[in-house]
Parts: sequence; C-alpha cells; structure tokens
Amino acid sequence: MADALLFNPRTYDPTHFDPETRRLLRATVDWFEARGKRRLIEDYRSRAWLADFLEFSAKEKLFATFLTPASAAEDGPDKRWDTARIAALNEIFGFYGLDYWYAWQVTILGLGPVWQSDNAAARERAAELLDQGEVFAFGLSEKAHGADIYSTDMLLEPDGSGGFRASGSKYYIGNGNAAGLVSVFGRRTDVEGPDGYVFFAADSRHEAYHLVKNVVDSSKYVSEFRLEDYPVSPQDVLHTGRAAFDAALNTVNVGKFNLCTASIGICEHAMYEAVTHAHHRILYGRPVTAFPHVRRELTDAYVRLVGMKLFSDRAVDYFRTAGPDDRRYLLFNPMTKMKVTTEGEKVIDLMWDVIAAKGFEKDNYFAQAAIEIRGLPKLEGTVHVNLALILKFMRNHLLDPAEYAPVPTRLDAADDAFLFRQGPARGLGAVRFHDWRPAFDAYARVANVARFREQADALCEFVTTAAPDEEQSRDLDLLLAVGQLFALVVHGQLILEQARLTGLDEDVLDELFAVLVRDFSAHAVELHGKDSATEEQQRWALGAVRRPVVDEARSARVWEAVESLAGAYEMAP
Repeated sequence: MADALLFNPRTYDPTHFDPETRRLLRATVDWFEARGKRRLIEDYRSRAWLADFLEFSAKEKLFATFLTPASAAEDGPDKRWDTARIAALNEIFGFYGLDYWYAWQVTILGLGPVWQSDNAAARERAAELLDQGEVFAFGLSEKAHGADIYSTDMLLEPDGSGGFRASGSKYYIGNGNAAGLVSVFGRRTDVEGPDGYVFFAADSRHEAYHLVKNVVDSSKYVSEFRLEDYPVSPQDVLHTGRAAFDAALNTVNVGKFNLCTASIGICEHAMYEAVTHAHHRILYGRPVTAFPHVRRELTDAYVRLVGMKLFSDRAVDYFRTAGPDDRRYLLFNPMTKMKVTTEGEKVIDLMWDVIAAKGFEKDNYFAQAAIEIRGLPKLEGTVHVNLALILKFMRNHLLDPAEYAPVPTRLDAADDAFLFRQGPARGLGAVRFHDWRPAFDAYARVANVARFREQADALCEFVTTAAPDEEQSRDLDLLLAVGQLFALVVHGQLILEQARLTGLDEDVLDELFAVLVRDFSAHAVELHGKDSATEEQQRWALGAVRRPVVDEARSARVWEAVESLAGAYEMAP
C-alpha cells in the first residue's frame, strides 16, 4: 500500500503517461540516482550553480518538451503544456532538492507572459531558447515594493521610434544570472494609470543588463538586477496596459500551482529517512517506533502527506478542465499553494520531533528538507495573501452550488491552452462551484468523515447566522481564522473526491480525517480567542469543537503501512 501512495524511485514507472513523458520522467530520476546522495548534498552545501543539471535538461530537451505549448511547437506531438506531467516533475525535483525545482519554477514564471502574448516573434524566440536548453526569469518583484505591481519603479521612456529605453531594478528574480529571456514588468513614463503598464522581454547577457548579486545564500540564484537605459524594441514588447497587469496575475496563477507538488516531493524523501532511522534506533531497549507517541506522530505525518497528494492530484483535474465558464481552479489553486505547503511544514515538524538531532546531520537529506520546506508557503504570495483570496469564494462555495458536469481524472496527453488565455484577472466573487456535500455523502460510513461533516455543516451555519459584520470584515486577523476553517472544508472535499476515484484504503482515509477533525477544532478555538469575536461567534466556535472517533485497530493497521516505509528507499551513496 505504501508504494502505491508515495513516490519511490526504486519502483517508479509512470505508465499512465505517454511513452515520451514516461521516458523523460524516468530519465530524470535515473540522472539524480546516478549522481548519488553524497554529491546531491555536497552541491547543496557548496551552493554550486546547477550547470550539470541544466546540461542534462538541455540534452534531453526536458524543459522544451514540458514547457512549450502546442501552439508554439513545430517539431512533433510531444511538446505541450500538460499540468499533469508538470506536477509529476515538480514532485521529482522536490524529492531530490528544491534548488533544481526552483530553476524550473522560475522558468515557468518567465514563460507565462510570453505564452500569453500575441507577439509572434517573442513566442518563436522563446521556443528556440527552450530548445537550446536556456532558462527563463520573471522580473516582477522590486526591493522597495515586493510584488506590489501597482507601484513598479521600472520606468520605460519612449525612444521616439516605437520602442523604449528601460531603467530600474528588480529583486528576488530567480535565474536572473543566466536567463536567455527575462519577462520584465514596468510602466511608461508618458502614460498615467493602468494603461501605462508594459511587459517586455530582456536578455540577461545584454550590456545594459547589470546583475547585482544573488540575494540568498543558496544554489538558487535569486537575483537583484538593474537595467540602465536598456533598449526595448517593439518586437520585445509582450503586453501593454491592463493586459500587462492581467498577464502578471495570470502567470502567478499558473506558477503557484507548482509549489504543492514540490512540497510533496520534499516530504516523501524526508519520510523515508525519518521512518528508517526511527525504526532502527534502539532506545531503552526498544525501537523508537515502539513508543506510542512516536507512532502517533509518524502516522499523523504519513496521513497528512497522503492528504497533500490526494488534494493536489485532484486539483490538477480542475486546472486542466478550466475554461471561461469554469473557473473553479481559482479557488483550488491558492489552496494548493497555501494549504498543501503548510501541511508540508507540519509533516516535516512531526518527523523532526521523532528523529530529533538526526535531523541536523549533514549527511542526510532531511537537514535540507527541514530548511527548504519553509520557503514554499512564502513564495508566490504569503499564506495570508492566499487565505484572503480563498475567503472571496467562501459563501458561493458553501451555500450556493451550481450544476457542473463531473470532472474526470485528467491524465490525458492534452495541451492546457486555457491557462494562457485566462482573460481579465477579476470577477472572483461571481465564480460558482459544484456542491461539496456529495463528496462527503459518499463516505458517510467512515466515522471521522462523518464527524468532520458535522463541522463543515456548522461552518455553513456560521456563514449564515454569525458571519463577520462590516466592521469585523476589516479585521484581517479574525478573517484569517475563518479562512482556515473554510480551507479545511475545501481540503477535505477534494481529498474525498480523489479517494473515490483511486479507491483509497478507508482505514487511511479515516485516520486522515481524524487529523482534520482535530485541526478544525483547533482553528475554532483560535477563532474563539480572537479579540473582536462576538459572543455569538465565541459560542459557535466552542460548539464546533469535536473529538475524533478513536479506533485502535484502525490506527494499528495504518501504522503497519507507515512502518513498511522503513528501508523501502535509500538513495545510493
């Protein structure tokens, strides 16, 4: 059962993909395995740039195959933008090291404005650069403003010939040291307001492009760069006006989805190490895994990780099925970024409490996992930003469902073209969702699913009778507590949908929902303690607290699955 749920390089064979995708994914795993654990860790510790990895990617045309949409591909059917296989590669990169994933991730972000553009020359250039093995960068953030794109200080002065001269700096720009193309966001000096926004393509090798430094102590080259009178020709302009603003937000919509599966890969590798170590360590004459609290922590970590995978896999289906009349992905996307990545932090913390000092050792993957897992909830918008976004969908999702055709599992070899024609980044309050209740009804026989359903129904009552008033709606601290409760309902819904599609073992599902019941209760208690919570809201909060249904035999059976991970995978030296 464990092998079917967790990625294991020893047994990995993605037969559900087409032959070329299957070959490339397996070739990537084999490349990392051939390098070995010692080299992997040493490169991480020495902060070595990823030249050999990028050489491998170029030779195999890995990025070119996975990141060229069909509309820009001229040489065969294997090139397409396929979210399912992109997610699979995210997981592999996370498993071996976030530095590799990061170079890929910021390439995805850098390509976003290009693939959304009508500039045929820029699209053709990007496709050629991908074929050559180049990486890309996304020049949005600035040192003074972060990702506040309303306040950009990258200024474009018209040159009198239809182009511009660009001057300004960007900060936190991955791959800024090596990108063949940098998508840069700025504003014209001669046009006020949103009509003045411009997205343009720059080359990091141009003499007017000045690389300042890597702002982090890592192989990930998170650069500061400065443009000084950089010539922007009409052929370099990707978007102008409101379309440039929308391209920025829609690119982040595409890119933030990748954080969840990278987090999953990190947790999977760390879990093999942690369970193996704990199982073989003898303390007071017994294996560490004989202690009840250790079994509980490792079991909780395991089922949380399974939940991360189930939610993310199901979210892929909604991402790929999205269209102008189905924008449900706009909720499930920040959920993958916020909820799944923070679950990843919990998984690592639970395991670290078990293995303790072992988690600091320099010869283990776990030491870097414990550091890198912290970054994912903080990229592409903070947890708070994404929680606030999720809240925009709460009333419609909980109380006002609409009819949609069932969404199947989407592992087909299709191009996800809609992601690059999402349209204006507004109208979130009008997005409708299918009824969340049938997913729970299908598992009403599972004790802790039924217990959690009581809490979900209680949240509907809260929204109807005790929702924050106008004054409280300005109290973001209170709203974020409510957002956590809503996020748990959405998390549970997609987990249940995927469980039904995959035939998940009901013991694992029951144990997972026991954890979610505890989580909901904890967030309800947090809401109770908020300064601005009304007496009615406080009563509601305590009334929503539930105790999970305990079943020792079920927990023992799930523990057997966790224990089977001991020795199931060890990276070659």
